[in-house]
Amino acid sequence: MLILKKAIKQLVFTVIVITSNLICAQELIDYVNPFVGTSNFGATNPGAIAPRGMASVSPFNVAGPQNLPHEKDSRWLSNPYVHENTFLTGFSHVNLSGVGCPDLGVILAMPTTGDLQTNHLKYGSTYKNEIARPGYYSVALDKYKVKAEVTATERVGISRYTFPKGQSNILINLGLGLTNESGAMIKVVSPTEIEGIRNVGSFCYYKPEEAYPVYFVAKFSHPADEFGIWKTPEKSKGVEAQWMSYNGKTRLFKGYKREVIGDSIGSYFTYHFKEPTQVEMKVGISYVSIENARENLEKETQSHSFETIHENTASRWNDLLSKVEVEGGTRDDKTIFYTALYHTLIHPNILNDINGEYPSMAKRETMKTEDTRYTVFSLWDTYRNLHALMSLIYPKQQSDMVKSMLNIYDESGWLPKWELNATETTTMVGDPAGVILADTYLRGIQDFDIEKAYEAMRKSALQLEDNPLRPGIKDYIDKGYLTTTTTKSGSVSTTQEYNITDFAIAQLAKQLNKKEDYNMFSKRSVSYRNLFDKTFNLLRPKNHDGSWYMPFNPDKGANFEKNLGFIEGNSWQYTFMVSHDVKTLMKLMGGKKAFVNQLDKVFEIGQYDMANEPDINYPFLYNYAKGYERKTQDRVSQLINQYFKNTPDGLPGNDDTGTMSAWLIYSMMGIYPVSPAEPIYAITKPAFNKITIHLDKRYYKNDTLEIISNISENNENNKKYIDKIRINDNLLKSYFITHKALVNGTVLNISLK
Repeated sequence: MLILKKAIKQLVFTVIVITSNLICAQELIDYVNPFVGTSNFGATNPGAIAPRGMASVSPFNVAGPQNLPHEKDSRWLSNPYVHENTFLTGFSHVNLSGVGCPDLGVILAMPTTGDLQTNHLKYGSTYKNEIARPGYYSVALDKYKVKAEVTATERVGISRYTFPKGQSNILINLGLGLTNESGAMIKVVSPTEIEGIRNVGSFCYYKPEEAYPVYFVAKFSHPADEFGIWKTPEKSKGVEAQWMSYNGKTRLFKGYKREVIGDSIGSYFTYHFKEPTQVEMKVGISYVSIENARENLEKETQSHSFETIHENTASRWNDLLSKVEVEGGTRDDKTIFYTALYHTLIHPNILNDINGEYPSMAKRETMKTEDTRYTVFSLWDTYRNLHALMSLIYPKQQSDMVKSMLNIYDESGWLPKWELNATETTTMVGDPAGVILADTYLRGIQDFDIEKAYEAMRKSALQLEDNPLRPGIKDYIDKGYLTTTTTKSGSVSTTQEYNITDFAIAQLAKQLNKKEDYNMFSKRSVSYRNLFDKTFNLLRPKNHDGSWYMPFNPDKGANFEKNLGFIEGNSWQYTFMVSHDVKTLMKLMGGKKAFVNQLDKVFEIGQYDMANEPDINYPFLYNYAKGYERKTQDRVSQLINQYFKNTPDGLPGNDDTGTMSAWLIYSMMGIYPVSPAEPIYAITKPAFNKITIHLDKRYYKNDTLEIISNISENNENNKKYIDKIRINDNLLKSYFITHKALVNGTVLNISLK
């Protein structure tokens, strides 16, 4: 009996050791679920992409009545894939992730079998057996018994189709896409190669005059037995239409090797397989030229197989994700954390080709960079947290992003607002780039031309005429605020955005010893105070004569309802967006208790919108009210549990190019950059026992930063609160820590009781 007990003990010990080793050996990409955010309008997609990739390969299932109500032409829809949909019409090769307006989603490839069909509504298929992980996606197409697998390098999308015996086809459809633009060119170069151009643009249905081309080259591992082009023109009307037997009908150009131009065009490669066969297709992308697209394809993929490329991309993802390691928490906790980190590494993404060439801002002239030129700067969203996160974890990337913004300034004369592939979409309000430039420099990332950055920031803050970044600036300077006459939308919230940027300029001016500017911009940064109405204890629009706008309903404006004073929100969702001046706001409201009561109302009367950027830092504002810090811990924990899940609807809404994901990462680590351009963190309860951030020694003196907590395994003691906070052995006296103190320390200990 004793021997049996010893044997059982030894077996249990062996199982524990093996399990432990398996957990240690687990790669961090295994904790990423790319399906998170593909429902509930999260606008992510599960397709394959390399970190910061220009090319991505996403399943495209938003076309056709089979996909109603989430069909691209039936509503405002900005994503190529929706989890609930069932009808797939191909795989797009340039895509956006977590954006609120449609664009790109073009160069669609589709494998089919049997007779050739060129209408996507007829060749589309239902599907099953979806698998997605970083750098890989696969699916089985029911109609054709074809398995489709995709992966990607930075500038090339790679597909592998497993066809059954018989006739098989690979279609490239240039008529279908998410963009509001049309127009394309396609040419068969040989039985193994196609090249072409697709026109894209009009992001947010705006600036159609700035549409631009994306170039591509597709190469196939098997030569086609037959190939050709199709073209479906619009149907003509009038007398001449009577003579056109082909009017509006799809025409096939079999074996055709010249360019074909049109709106609804595509190409087909047809094979007659005598046994089941795999075909690999590589699609190189460029925003400069077809030649560059071909060079991108050849140099990034060479003769590498699908498997090799997939393994290399997965390894790159794993390396980047491993910059942050967490211990403790549940598997779901780790999954939502690393999926969020994955989402923050998609945009901004690379614009330049492998030879360094890229299209310049404004004129789209071909220029060259030695660094990385980034694009997709959704700055109204990302200035609040994402770029601060990059400064902490990926500072070299953040440095190149700042340099890209300064290149945009050199090329166009202005910093970006919402830049997409070298076009300024001018979406949203405010002057956000300056906040990021100042915040990055103040966090110690200083290997860029700060005097040029300051010049650019100052220009947008002072130029009165023809200022695209600050419409209404004359009223803002003269009165201290925008009025209901200055703008028909967002007079209060735009004033607040200008305030925040002026605060950022002031902080940078102080650092650069520009005292007069510091005083001027500091004064301007708090002009929102002119719009504070004690009757409501909220911000309220003013008319041009200084009178209050009437009638005023502070609830009006939520859920995208039009509102004269606020952009995509209402007074509740904007009043507290003054984290650079919280102490004064507290006084205006009547003191600490009144401030907390009013902040409580935002949450308790249903006015807090987790998916709305202006109020995402609200939960952390309780830390400014001494004695009420537990409310931050309660609110943050509740919001994480309510809105972030390991499911397709696991984001609170649009990820906004990683902004919601960045909020989650910070919140689960127990720190949050509560005031943009003020390098401090509000502290809350972490979700893990230990978080290790591997710091970049090029920018920080220490190798690692650890955040540790005595939270129990699986977060069972989630009702406990912070007792003491120490950085190394030094006890903190508040629930804030500066960025400098954090990264120069080695251990932030957040102990709970």
